[in-house]
Amino acid sequence: MEEFEELNRLIEQKQYTQLRQELAEMNDVDIAAFLEQMDRELMLKIFRILPKSMAADVFSYLEIDNQSLIITSLSEKDAANIIDNLMADDATDLIEEMPANIVKKLLANASPETRRDINHLLRYPEDSAGSVMTVEYVDLNEELTVKEAIERIRSIGIDSETINICYVLDKTRKLKGTVALRYLLLSNEDDIIGEIMHENVVSIHTLMDQEEVARTFQKYDFTSMPVVDNEDRLVGIITVDDVVDIMEEEATEDMEKMAAIVPSDRPYMKTGVFEIWRKRMPWLLLLMISATFTGSIISGFEDALGSMPVLVAYIPMLMDTGGNAGGQASVTVIRGLSLNEIGFGDVLSVVWKEMRVAVLCGLSLAAANMVKLLLFDRIGLSVALVVCSTLMVAVLVAKLVGCTLPMLAKRMGFDPAVMASPFITTIVDALSLLVYFAIATRALGIGS
Repeated sequence: MEEFEELNRLIEQKQYTQLRQELAEMNDVDIAAFLEQMDRELMLKIFRILPKSMAADVFSYLEIDNQSLIITSLSEKDAANIIDNLMADDATDLIEEMPANIVKKLLANASPETRRDINHLLRYPEDSAGSVMTVEYVDLNEELTVKEAIERIRSIGIDSETINICYVLDKTRKLKGTVALRYLLLSNEDDIIGEIMHENVVSIHTLMDQEEVARTFQKYDFTSMPVVDNEDRLVGIITVDDVVDIMEEEATEDMEKMAAIVPSDRPYMKTGVFEIWRKRMPWLLLLMISATFTGSIISGFEDALGSMPVLVAYIPMLMDTGGNAGGQASVTVIRGLSLNEIGFGDVLSVVWKEMRVAVLCGLSLAAANMVKLLLFDRIGLSVALVVCSTLMVAVLVAKLVGCTLPMLAKRMGFDPAVMASPFITTIVDALSLLVYFAIATRALGIGS
């Protein structure tokens, strides 16, 4: 990469002292990106020359596979130093991905405080607020003065995720309020924290799903939020950088489900062929089996097709149009469900809206198709009317299926993304064929 050309030149010339100086002046994220583009041996070599003061920060931005590679290549002392200097949530993510024998060694050499924090975070269910929070935050007793609070921030702030917002607790560690650092700096030294704090606190419960956490951040536009247990005691905080990761993870998961793929938490280029096959095959098999119903419907109307073979030519167009219409409706509804814009109680309103949209879409498509059939395909008016009538009904059915199935899935406790395009397309294809042949046999007087 051009941006790392000078650094690569220093490596080629083995000018490691100058390289170390150059790296020390770079941003941690950029150093991590520089290391990621190297082969394993060189990455390990360059990581070891990083100043110890920044090694842990750079380490936290590396991909989990490279983190595992580095941590296992270091001495137990150096590895423990990295773990101790990581934020607790980042250290926990690493521990969860490591083999049990290595985890045992790392925790044995880590500080008691680090072990306590990691074990604390590991107790919470996966994808819950408790599992993604960090326990490094600034807490203040409500009885402190502003001067005492600032002194406490100076003493513990260096190891905290953020000091912009401080959390005010009573003697039982119950969350009472928050106070911004800038407000402390503008207040009198003798003011009592309990008197100047902001009492209307929006908090997150430890068991809240991470997707709901992201929506809460989006709603209130906060950069950090406190996490409390069943007794309203502060146990950690979640910061906006964690929420960005959550949103990316949830969006990726929804996209995979909507494409009929079992979600994976590994990057594509680092996922093996066998694992990709294992993730995709179940849905492909299910969709293939369900698609056999389409073939059965066509077989059941062989006589009709035999007496008027022109009908066969329009089967793909009808099936594709119905599938596309259903997919549009399902994606719109799934997105609305994900953002809490609609719920199951809105099902009638959603159906009414989609039916009106379906009528407009169906009429437009039927009119355009009628022109094509009569002017370009030059088929008879009766067949054209059958095809266009089927097209209108297919769009109506597709929109109805597309908007209701995700809502029913949500109501039954399933992820609505599962009821996305591939699954709905299979259902709509079968229904479109049934409608097509039902109209054809009656309107054209052909046998079934």
